[in-house]
Amino acid sequence: MIRGIFIGILSIAVIGSGYWGYKEHQEKNAVLIQAENNYQRAFHDLTYRVDQLHDRIGATLAMNSKQSLSPALADVWRITSEAQSDVGQLPLTLLPFNKTEELLAGISDFTYRAAVRDLEKEPLTDEEYKKLKTMYTKSEDIQNELRNVQHLVIENNLRWMDVELALASGQKQADNTIIDGFKTVEKNVEAYSESDFGASFTSMNKTGEGFDKLEGKEISKETAIKIAKTFVQNKVTDLKVTENGEGSSFGFYSVSMHDKENNTDIDMDLTKKGGHPVYLVQNRDIKENVISLNEASNNAREFLNDHGFEDLDLFESAQYDNIGVFSFVSIVDGVRIYPDSIRMKVALDDGQVIGLSARDYLAAHKKREIPKPNISKEEAAKRLNPSLEVQQDRLAIIINELGQEVLCYEFLGTINADTYRIFIDAENGMEEKIEKLKNPESIFQEV
Repeated sequence: MIRGIFIGILSIAVIGSGYWGYKEHQEKNAVLIQAENNYQRAFHDLTYRVDQLHDRIGATLAMNSKQSLSPALADVWRITSEAQSDVGQLPLTLLPFNKTEELLAGISDFTYRAAVRDLEKEPLTDEEYKKLKTMYTKSEDIQNELRNVQHLVIENNLRWMDVELALASGQKQADNTIIDGFKTVEKNVEAYSESDFGASFTSMNKTGEGFDKLEGKEISKETAIKIAKTFVQNKVTDLKVTENGEGSSFGFYSVSMHDKENNTDIDMDLTKKGGHPVYLVQNRDIKENVISLNEASNNAREFLNDHGFEDLDLFESAQYDNIGVFSFVSIVDGVRIYPDSIRMKVALDDGQVIGLSARDYLAAHKKREIPKPNISKEEAAKRLNPSLEVQQDRLAIIINELGQEVLCYEFLGTINADTYRIFIDAENGMEEKIEKLKNPESIFQEV
């Protein structure tokens, strides 16, 4: 009797375990399929947009009407921006693809500048038409290579998840068709030097692409582990460190640790040069709130100060479930430096930092000479919508649509129930950027 009951319980346990394993397998497969679908969509969208880009640049070369040329150049800028977005959604972080991205950024920069100026008064020069022809030729090369890769992907049913795994492993990838195809694209783009476009063309530096302003000496794996432990508040075990894959735009160490108290893993990336933290993340269950959002922000600020991040100003905070989310920016002589941003997550059950992203800060932070405004705050305020009720104002440096740092007057105000952040160029009074804030404002989902 007892033996039969025991066998029955054991059978139920085995069946339950098998069902749980099956469900886990199904859920994992669903995530992988979703990721693969996203990669495939981004790749085919990129191929389509490069086709469009080549055609539209060709059309601008045939135009003679200034009225038609401006919207055509604006269309090239739009398509290029969409292509850049597609590239950003592909798993190419560890693959040298920066020259191609610079080319797209350069086309975007050139066409935007040309589209917004008065071509009747200031038509395109012979040199600028020469640049357009170079863009046309270069986009055709990219178009042909991407079409070739697309043909192979479809014909051989190739998977982007295999690309991601190959790049993450840091192994030699000579036999991966997709990687080889993108390397060919990059090689062809490298044949066109900065002199083909002018200095401003390839000077576009997207936030976070390179850490050329980092200070300090190159650190070892052992030092990386020591530094990583200083960023963790609980005792950790099972520390492991690996170097990034070959070909990345900057060198870094990835450190993984196990938090014994919370029984969760902590992952952290540090730059090889100087041992600066790029990101830290700990995904654990957060219990009921014990501290307030204000206390959590103080913990975040203290954490930053303890690790050498000084002169920072908290400019955004929000609460999502039991997590406080905060954004800090540098402040110099009372001027906010928005490119120098750090994002953080703090658990509201114990006040510990569970997430940090300093990538933007490390890429943009440098010594700056803050220029004097050319117009007064009162003059800048006259450029605002009369319906805007201004709540706050200050000076700030932002990145404009051309990727340039611009000193602006920042106005925070409301129209009806909506809140806006408006930036007016302190040099010429032009509207540089308008942001409609959400309530609560969504800052970021993952550090």
